[in-house]
Amino acid sequence: MEIQIVGFYGFKLKQIREIKDFLLTARRKDARSVKIKRSKDVVKFKVRCSKYLYTLCVFDSEKADKLKLSRPQTRYPDL
Repeated sequence: MEIQIVGFYGFKLKQIREIKDFLLTARRKDARSVKIKRSKDVVKFKVRCSKYLYTLCVFDSEKADKLKLSRPQTRYPDL
């Protein structure tokens, strides 16, 4: 399930609720970058695609670590 939001600068944002959907989105051909933002309570994974910025919020740190290891290494060498 995705929620579409228009951000402050007019960016189109979508929130992804399932890890499986996030992994499929990150492996798309139009996915340009993946950024990981950590805070005290939540880890946010952000995927920039051609039209939308997709965000997955993970509240469990163990799941976040597993997800970080399962991302495609060759496509995003800067992470």
